[in-house]
Amino acid sequence: MSSPRQITVLGECVADAFTEPADTPGELALRVLPGGGPANTAVALARLGTRARFLARLSGDVFGRLFRAHLESSGVDLSSAVAAAEASTLAVAELDERGQAAYSFHAQNTADWQWTAEELARADLSGTVCVHTGSLALVREPGGAAVEDFLAASAPRATISIDPNVRPLLVDPGVYRARLAHWCALADVLRLSEDDLHLLLPGTPPGQACDTWHAAGTRLVVITLGADGVLASLDGERITVPAVPTNVVDTVGAGDSFTAGLLHHLAAQGLLGGRLTELRLGDVADACRFAARVAALTCSVAGPNPPWHSQLEQLATAGRS
Repeated sequence: MSSPRQITVLGECVADAFTEPADTPGELALRVLPGGGPANTAVALARLGTRARFLARLSGDVFGRLFRAHLESSGVDLSSAVAAAEASTLAVAELDERGQAAYSFHAQNTADWQWTAEELARADLSGTVCVHTGSLALVREPGGAAVEDFLAASAPRATISIDPNVRPLLVDPGVYRARLAHWCALADVLRLSEDDLHLLLPGTPPGQACDTWHAAGTRLVVITLGADGVLASLDGERITVPAVPTNVVDTVGAGDSFTAGLLHHLAAQGLLGGRLTELRLGDVADACRFAARVAALTCSVAGPNPPWHSQLEQLATAGRS
């Protein structure tokens, strides 16, 4: 299911360094994988068959070269990426027994947050039906305000999708809360996790949160609930979709893959490109079921390694046999 139309993703690349036992006592080994929420989403979109253009500020350091090779090998279009003089962002992840990652970040003055209005004005959005962003790119200064302005300028020609992907170790959740109503006014799609919900609206039931965000302007709100599946709300009409059972290796990148699956499916059905006026609840359910399969496959392997479309086809074939 490939889409001839393009989705543009804007945001950061992060070097995800996973701790591993070292052969020598007193040492710690790190296994570095290319990651970062928006980068993961761009990779997953391209692997699924959607034309994905990634607006990134890529350092020329060792991690930046790793990002570039990874993105290009997955088929991501980097023609609008900026060659940045600053260093790459590094996150060190330690996994618990459930495969959940706890991070420490090394992100001060790194390449990802230095967007200028001039850089973003040069981005080519021809053929783009959706602009997706979120995570740290929207809240880290000095570039966050430029990214918000870029979304506002892109809205007349493309569907706007935002994933807050709250990172409390780097940015106080209050910063996200202060901007969220403005993002909802910009966004047609808001995809977030249960953890994001707890940080953004503490103590608020998911359905009530959906109503709050609809009132602020977002038509489609999708909240992933881990093993409990997905809650999706379109203008207040709600559905739940169960999670796909899988043997979890870790959950790194699962939410990013879900977002990619959701947007890929909607684009392939010709439902992106405006304010979602043709979207119906059944379309949302189909897209969420597809996205849940993509996320499950990502959880079944180590690190942010989303599946290729051929792997989904093999899984579907095996399920019918």
